[in-house]
Amino acid sequence: MSLRERIEALAATERDRYGDAERALFGEFRSALARGAVRAAERAADGAWCVNAWVKRGILLGFRMGALTDMSAHATLRFFDKDSYPVRPTTLADGIRIVPGGSSIRDGAFVAPGVICMPPMYVNVGAYVDAGTMIDSHALVGSCAQIGKRVHLSAAAQVGGVLEPVGALPVIIEDDVLVGGGCGIYEGTIVRERAVLAPGTVVTGSTPVYDLVRETVHRRAGDRPLEIPAGAVVVPGARNAQGAAAERWGISLYAPVIVKYRDAKTDLATLLEEYLR
Repeated sequence: MSLRERIEALAATERDRYGDAERALFGEFRSALARGAVRAAERAADGAWCVNAWVKRGILLGFRMGALTDMSAHATLRFFDKDSYPVRPTTLADGIRIVPGGSSIRDGAFVAPGVICMPPMYVNVGAYVDAGTMIDSHALVGSCAQIGKRVHLSAAAQVGGVLEPVGALPVIIEDDVLVGGGCGIYEGTIVRERAVLAPGTVVTGSTPVYDLVRETVHRRAGDRPLEIPAGAVVVPGARNAQGAAAERWGISLYAPVIVKYRDAKTDLATLLEEYLR
C-alpha cells in the first residue's frame, strides 16, 4: 500500500491508543512532509491550486495520536507540546540560515535550502517554504501555507493557517511576492507571482479587492478562492460606508486597493531584497 493509502486507513479509525507501528507510520508521513515529498496543496500545469485533503487528514492524525510531552531545551525555556510534533531537527547541512533569537520550525514543515529565518519567526506543520525566501522577524507561516521561491515575508507578516476543513485550500503565496510589514493573508487567499502587498494590507477569503487599473473588483466566488493577480501592487485603502448614519458620521470601511501593476520602477524598489540576502 502507498503512504497515502496507509495514512487514510489509519486516519479513518477511531482509537484511544496508538502503538509503535502506527507511530512509525506517522513518523514516515511527517518525514515526507519535511522533505517536501508530499504537500498540503499543489499547483497544476494550468496554474490552478488543488488541495490534498489526505495530507491534511494525516496532519490532524498526528495531533490526535500525540501525547503532551516536555520539549524544554533549557531549564529557563519551557515548552510542552504534542510529542508527535517536536521542533524540526535542523543541521548546518540543511543550508537554512536561522539567526539566533527564538525562531522555530515545527517538524512536518518543508523549508528549502537558502531560506532565511530572522528571529523570532515560526513555521507551522504542513507548510511549504521554497528556496530563497526570507521570513522576517515576528512573521508567521501558518499550517499548510504554501510559500513560493524568493518571497519576502516582512516583519510581523501573518500568513494564516488553514488545516480544517481538510478540503479547504490553504493560503498560497507564489514566487517573487513581496509581503510588506504587518500584512495579514488569511482563509485560503492566493497571491499570484510578483505581487506586492504594501505594509498593513490585510486580505481574507471574503475581502473584496478594488482594482483601479482594470476597473474591477476581485472577490471569492463559490469554490473559487480570492486571488490577487500576478504583479498587482496592493495598498490599504478605504471606501465610504453606505447608509444615512454612515454618511452623517463620515464612516469609511477598510478596502485593499490595487493601484498599479509591477513594472521596472517597482522592480528597482525591490532590489533591496538581493542586498538583504
